[in-house]
Amino acid sequence: MNARGGEQPGQTGQRGWVAALRAFARPPVAALCELCGEPLDGTHPHLLELEQHALRCCCRACALLFGSQQNARYKRVSENVRWLSEFHLSDDQWDALAIPIGIAFFYKDSAAQRVIAMYPGAAGAMQSSLDLSAWDRLVADNPILDTLEPDVEALLVNRVEGAREHYRVPIDQCYALTGVIRARWRGLSGGVDAWRAIHACFAALKAGERLPEGVPNA
Repeated sequence: MNARGGEQPGQTGQRGWVAALRAFARPPVAALCELCGEPLDGTHPHLLELEQHALRCCCRACALLFGSQQNARYKRVSENVRWLSEFHLSDDQWDALAIPIGIAFFYKDSAAQRVIAMYPGAAGAMQSSLDLSAWDRLVADNPILDTLEPDVEALLVNRVEGAREHYRVPIDQCYALTGVIRARWRGLSGGVDAWRAIHACFAALKAGERLPEGVPNA
């Protein structure tokens, strides 16, 4: 799977972020499907329990069974990661969104009937007050935002250290990134280890790869 329509990263760079992700992920723990109890592999899918807005690890059979029902308790989380190379978000538009740090994700909450803005930190994922008129202007410039699957797909924005990166990702990837930050962040500045992990995560996402299992829940 590639986020850039066939363009492959250089082998040296790819080895670098793959090794970094393996280093920053915690050792794999034997996991079971939360619906049927079957053992899971490291690439298992997730279901979102809508009422609790909680991610559930599941086997592929349960993902197909419970994730395809109409008006169901669960919604299947996609497994596709896409770098939006043509996305437009100016500095003024970003400022209007009023996000306090340089990383954020946005998703449509079907229960609340609105877009939710979140940002990761040492304490986990935090909600930010969002100016919906500013969001509407962003959607007008980027119609792809209207196609995000409610609850389970998000726009992930990276603007740290001068980056201007935008991704369409499954919601579980936002919380995986948050888990990396929460586990690694030290002090006010985060520390070298945390920033290496953050850069490795975004390098993987830019290549269209999913973040590994083994990071703590956000």
